[in-house]
Amino acid sequence: MTTSQHAAVRLLAQRILEIGYEDLPARERHVIERVANRLAVSRDINVDYDEGLTFGQRLSDRIAAFGGSWSFIMIFGAAIATWVMVNVLLYARSGSSFDPYPFILLNLFLSMIAALQAPVIMMSQNRQAAKDRLQASHDYEVNLKAEIEIMALHEKLDEMRAKDLQELVRAIASRSP
Repeated sequence: MTTSQHAAVRLLAQRILEIGYEDLPARERHVIERVANRLAVSRDINVDYDEGLTFGQRLSDRIAAFGGSWSFIMIFGAAIATWVMVNVLLYARSGSSFDPYPFILLNLFLSMIAALQAPVIMMSQNRQAAKDRLQASHDYEVNLKAEIEIMALHEKLDEMRAKDLQELVRAIASRSP
């Protein structure tokens, strides 16, 4: 950034935010610099965030998405119903089955799935919360830039209005005898 741009940034910060440039937090300084240089603040947070995910994080997000879907519920319900029917039919035909009623092996598998699925879902939710915080921070920056731009436009309009009023007063004064 050149010296004149730096001075413009400081002046903009002092005029619009009514505090010194050095007193601004880094995030606000970043936005002010982007405004002064006529650069965009907005970006796609999802792309930036998703690029930094590891294979395990992407996998846990997919598992959590599938585990919270109707497809999972229907497949899981069908698997449980099949398990119970197979064991009941085996018991009815031969008097024994690999998991007789009360289906203790099925309960063990259900408990293991729940024990594995719960932390995976929590990891995914924690990542989503971090992503939401990042999105909120970005939204703040975009809103701040929009507010600064609107204030700058108001200032320009006020200057134009003052100039027009001065010209009108001069024109009226020149006409009066």
